[in-house]
Amino acid sequence: MIAHLTVLLTFQLLGEAISRGAGLPLPGPVLGMALLFVSMLIVPRLSAIATTAQGLLAHLSLLFVPAGVGVVGQLDRLGADGPGLALAIAGSTAIAIVAGVYTFLAVAKVLGR
Repeated sequence: MIAHLTVLLTFQLLGEAISRGAGLPLPGPVLGMALLFVSMLIVPRLSAIATTAQGLLAHLSLLFVPAGVGVVGQLDRLGADGPGLALAIAGSTAIAIVAGVYTFLAVAKVLGR
């Protein structure tokens, strides 16, 4: 399991180094995941990390605990700025949905569907 975690973290580090070093707008962990995928296609025995990855995914909800603690730690600020934050979140969500709809419609029109 330690070796599998080392492989996962090495690819994440490699992706982060390439992303920052080349100034790419792509997040390092995403690039590392793509590199891991390509490496697994080339070297099939790397797929042995699947059990460790499944174990991490099963406990992914634990990663939200620090975010919850941060929110509770800032409750006074959330009380003061809460309505503005709620409006910004709701507004940006609505704008993103509308933008997605219009993008879909434009692509469908270009493709003639």
